[in-house]
Amino acid sequence: MSAEAIRRGLWQSRQVVVLGDGARWIWAIADQKFFGAIQIVDIYHASEHLHKLLTYLSSSSDELKSKWPIWRELLQNGQVQQLISQAVQALPSYRNTDRGNHIETEINYFLENIKRMQYDLFKQKGLFIGSGVIEAGCKSVIGKRLKQSGMFWSLRGANAIIALRCYEVSDRFDDYWDSRAS
Repeated sequence: MSAEAIRRGLWQSRQVVVLGDGARWIWAIADQKFFGAIQIVDIYHASEHLHKLLTYLSSSSDELKSKWPIWRELLQNGQVQQLISQAVQALPSYRNTDRGNHIETEINYFLENIKRMQYDLFKQKGLFIGSGVIEAGCKSVIGKRLKQSGMFWSLRGANAIIALRCYEVSDRFDDYWDSRAS
C-alpha cells in the first residue's frame, strides 16, 4: 500500500489522508507508513456505532427514533464530545450490566476516535468523510470480476486474478508482463 502511494506521488502531496473504519490496527499502519497524515473515521462506520450506542441507551424504539436524527446531526457536525457526555450521563443506570458493558464499549470507540471524527473541519477542508467511493471502486474492480455467476475461486487463484485486474484498470498491464519476462 505504501509502495503504491509512493508510486502515485505521496512525497509530492501537500496533504495525506487515511480514511478507515476506526480499527486500531488501521491507525497503527497509518502512523507507521503515513506519519502526519490526517486520519478520518469513515462516517458510515461511525454512524453504525452511534446507532448501536443509541440502541443500548434507548428504552423503546420510539425513543431511539426521536434521538437518532439529533445525535446523527451532532456526529456529522463533529460534536462528538457532546455525544460522549450525553452517553456518559446515562451510563450509571446501566452500570454492571451487559447493556452497560456494551454502552462502555461504544463510548470508548468514540473516545478513541474523537480527533478522527471532526467531520465539520474535514468537510470545510474539502475532504471525503465517507469511504463509499472507495468501496464502490472495489466492488466494480474486484467484485465485478470475481463474483460472476458460477465462479468459484481458490485463495491463490482469487489473489492472482485480483492482481491482474488491478494492473488492468490501473493501465499497468504491460508493466505486469514486463516484470514477469525478466
